[in-house]
This record gives sequence, C-alpha cells and structure tokens, in this order.
Amino acid sequence: MKIWGREKVIIGITVLALLWGACEYNSQKLTNYFQVNNDSKKLIGTSVTIISRPIKTIGLNSFTISDRQLFNGEPIVVVNASGQAFDLPTEPNVAVQITGEVRHLEIDKIEREFHINLPEEFYRNYINKPVIIARTITLAPRLAEVAANASKFFGKTIAVIGKVENIQSPVLFSLRENQLFSSENLVILLNTSPKVPINKGQKVAVIGVVRPFVATQVEKDYKVSWNVQVKKQLEAKYKNRPVLIAQAIYPIYPF
Repeated sequence: MKIWGREKVIIGITVLALLWGACEYNSQKLTNYFQVNNDSKKLIGTSVTIISRPIKTIGLNSFTISDRQLFNGEPIVVVNASGQAFDLPTEPNVAVQITGEVRHLEIDKIEREFHINLPEEFYRNYINKPVIIARTITLAPRLAEVAANASKFFGKTIAVIGKVENIQSPVLFSLRENQLFSSENLVILLNTSPKVPINKGQKVAVIGVVRPFVATQVEKDYKVSWNVQVKKQLEAKYKNRPVLIAQAIYPIYPF
C-alpha cells in the first residue's frame, strides 16, 4: 500500500537533493522503538532515526510501528510528511528506516503545518500520544538479502546495517552482516570523502541506491571523476557487481 505525504511538487527537489548531494556522515545515532515508546516526553520536538517493522496502515499516509518483543508496548504512529509516496513492504519481516520529529498527535496542528489530511476516525485512539512526523522513509532489508538478491533492489533507495570491512579507500569499502558466520557482504561507494573517518569493524547504517557497478555511468550520474588507472582497477574488480551508492551514513552505538 502506498503511504502518501505532501504534494508531488516537492518530489523532484527531494530526489535531486538525495542524488546529487554529498554523502553525509551523520553523528545522530539510531534510536530504537523502546526509547521512543518510553522516553517520548524527553524526545518531543527532537529528530530521531529509527528502524522498525510496520504493523498496520492508518488512512492514506500513516502506519504504526511496534516491537513484538515488548508485549505491553504501545504502537507508535508514523505520519509520512516526506512529500513522496512510499510502498510499505509486503513481506512481514522487512523493516523500514524512518527519520523524523517526535511530536504529540495533535491532528489540527499537524494538518496545518504539514498540509496533510488526518481523518479523526482513523486517529482517535492515538490522539496526544507520541507520533513520528517522517521526513524520510526507506526500506531497510537485511544486508544478506540485498547481497543475495541484488537485482530485486536495483534503482531503489534502501538502508542497510552492517560492520565495515575491506576498506579499499576512504570512499570504498564493504559491509558485512553482524553475524559470526555470515559471508555475505555488499560493496559501498561514497561519492565524496566523509568528514569523519570510517573504521574497520565499525557498525554503521548506510542509506543509498543499489545499482550494478558501471564506472562510466557512476561518473556521469554522481559527478565523480576517477583517473584512468583507478577507473580500470574499479572496473576489473567490481564491474556489474551490485554496489550501494551511499547518500548518508549513521554510526550505530550500543543502546
């Protein structure tokens, strides 16, 4: 089901900003469902990034998330204010990554501010409870699934979590799933050097677009320029392999 946000006129600006902007190393750590559910008073008015599985849709532009491990956990409403339609995953185990502001669900105020229609009959059970006003919503599949079925994700913006390994340069490394015997990895390419060094063994979340690696096409689409020798080396090692062209990187700290 598509979850709609603001008017479509915003979509072009947002997409261009994502595709042509420099890769961002974000110092904001990922928040989990438990923190938003239990510390909502402290988080009201702040921006959070959270990965969770959608539970059910509400109206045309919202859905709830919850943590199945917490039997008494209250569902948290996520309102799509990104300006882009988003297809919630149909597979029950695929999560989404949400970045947005934690607010109280005050229907009139949110409708005016974000130009979104929130019919009261769908939201009456959540009024004045915590809500995340999402600026971005991204598929967050397991890294192993992406590595094993890359063509399924070609051209899509996704978020993956893993440990950094095999650093070839400040802008080229691979991610491995945080499992002892996992051999699946995904090549990560940054279109600019990050402001903060990325270290081997570091756990990060990376947002970007998955595509087969073709050096000339990457140069054209992302305005990067490699010298002839580097370009040949990249083509020899990664030609047509799936790569994730990173837009943003989040360090993950223990909660």
